[in-house]
Amino acid sequence: MNAFDFLLTDRKYESKQNGITMALDKGLGLLSLTDLLEISGEYVDFLKFGWATITLHDIELIKEKVQIANSFNISPYPGGSLFEIAYLNDKIPEYFDELDELGFDTLEISDGSMNIEHEAKLDLIKEAKKKGFFVLSEVGKKDQFLDSNIDLKERINLIKCELDAGSNKVILEARESGKSIGVFDKEGVAKDDEVNIILENINTDDLIWESPNKNQQVYFILKIGSNVNLGNININDITSLETIRRGLRGDTIGKIH
Repeated sequence: MNAFDFLLTDRKYESKQNGITMALDKGLGLLSLTDLLEISGEYVDFLKFGWATITLHDIELIKEKVQIANSFNISPYPGGSLFEIAYLNDKIPEYFDELDELGFDTLEISDGSMNIEHEAKLDLIKEAKKKGFFVLSEVGKKDQFLDSNIDLKERINLIKCELDAGSNKVILEARESGKSIGVFDKEGVAKDDEVNIILENINTDDLIWESPNKNQQVYFILKIGSNVNLGNININDITSLETIRRGLRGDTIGKIH
């Protein structure tokens, strides 16, 4: 039983379907990861090993981290940049094999740092699905100029095509900063009119909104509800985010639906 359990509101959601919290691990050790998940693990669905960080760590250590995450019913996966590096080096078959060897059952397919023909990206989504992976694909560019050249109509079409190809969820790029990318302006404020149009065209449960900053998390929770899917959450903010979802923080007290 939690402390002050009589003040805690329930949050009913389908695991890995809605109410998703995707947290960002940039290189935690085994003890730190275990400590983190013992106190916050029940509030995490996906743990992203950021960009290509795991290439710098021993393979047995990564296997242990995957096993620890799985023991808390959390799906770990490598960041999309690692997939892009594998693509650039024509090593996708080896990449899929290594994911299996390490124990991953989830992967991210993105083209945020390089150009991949969209049909080729869709084919890779289909291939990953056939291999049994839970597929997260990402729409958006990491470069502000390139991302700004994707108009809203095209962004929505990219999302739809990737879902049709088999992506379980589509991540909307915002990077770690959450500024000047995707639906966020240079101050990190969501462009409400663009979010509205996306929601008119895409089921919210099919999306994961990268929202690294508290104001962004509050925005989506108040706009869409406690069970909105949010990603790129700092590991130190996991519990904080859950209090926002539950109406236990000033920003959302008495405002949750």
